Amino acid sequence: MFGYIKAAKPELKIKEFEAYKAVYCTLCKRLGKNYGLFSRFTLSYDFTFLAMLNMALKDGCPEYEQKPCAFNPLKKCNYCKNTEDFEMPCAAAMILLYYKILDNIADEKSFKKLGYLLLRPIFSSAHKKAAASYPQIEEIAKEYIAKQSEREKENCQSIDAAADPTSIMLSRLFALCSGDETAKRVLERLGYCLGRYIYILDAFCDLNDDKKTGSYNVLKALNENEIKEKVKAQLYFCIGEAAKAFELLEIRKYETILGNIIYLGLEQTFTEEFNK
Repeated sequence: MFGYIKAAKPELKIKEFEAYKAVYCTLCKRLGKNYGLFSRFTLSYDFTFLAMLNMALKDGCPEYEQKPCAFNPLKKCNYCKNTEDFEMPCAAAMILLYYKILDNIADEKSFKKLGYLLLRPIFSSAHKKAAASYPQIEEIAKEYIAKQSEREKENCQSIDAAADPTSIMLSRLFALCSGDETAKRVLERLGYCLGRYIYILDAFCDLNDDKKTGSYNVLKALNENEIKEKVKAQLYFCIGEAAKAFELLEIRKYETILGNIIYLGLEQTFTEEFNK
């Protein structure tokens, strides 16, 4: 994913920020241990949110420990002691990254294609290992890329239809955070809204580059003078619907941090992107 689902850090208390950072650092450590050094470079705040959400719906108080940072041995970081809930987000990160590389190889027309061709063998074994551990995520990713490619080939002009594959993918991925059927339905709605947010914001950020390269972008169909306002309205709708779903969840820990991300972080992120 793209790192758009992140906290408004200035609004976090110090203890909340430390907990948030501990989840981020633990995710980094587990990626490296499970899938090799290069997997650490794929770390994003989107998967930090997924890991934190996966932990937040379960009972128990998180325990932390200090250990040297993998990238800077002179620095100590806080890590979560129990890493079981990090396995699914780590596998999802590897599987989705691999299929994104394949998709970019198929779509890219510039010199960037060579870079993706070089990345493919590096992450191939990590993908196989993750897919063997989580075949349901492999299926979700395959269907997502197939549907997204279909929309792009038909030059889809509808934002709703174009965003749907990403929304459905994240919806199904979030549902893996709980075994309770009621919670699953709420998580599916939350994932769908955040997936739509990610797709639309990413399309906006890539618009100028896509115009230059001739790559597909659903926002090309919009009137150039109206793009910002229309995209902003779509993003606010996604945030509002995500907030409604979030409020229905029975959060057992990290509620203030997750709330910060939903209520403040999403708006802050797209505002920063708009101002670039």
